Amino acid sequence: MFDKLVEARQKAEEIKKRLDNITVIGEAEGGLIKVVATANKEVTEVNIDQVFLSNAGKEELEELLAIAINHAMRQADNISQTEMQAATKDMLGGLGGLFGQS
Repeated sequence: MFDKLVEARQKAEEIKKRLDNITVIGEAEGGLIKVVATANKEVTEVNIDQVFLSNAGKEELEELLAIAINHAMRQADNISQTEMQAATKDMLGGLGGLFGQS
């Protein structure tokens, strides 16, 4: 059983590394504001169109930035959930034999 726990920890580390290398992008206003993040929900880049920035009000900018960030985070959540479900399915398949043994 200890081997299965070690394997689960290794699998979790592999998933985290894989998620660090997956990029998600959230946009608002047709790409005038773009947020780039990893699937581990770490924002790595924020891009705001210069013309839009010079003409936008503070509230508009804040609202659109929140929309772009939330869009990127939802994408990251979806990818993370998919990865975790696949790993859980693999692990449960391997643990199935433990419950039938004495």
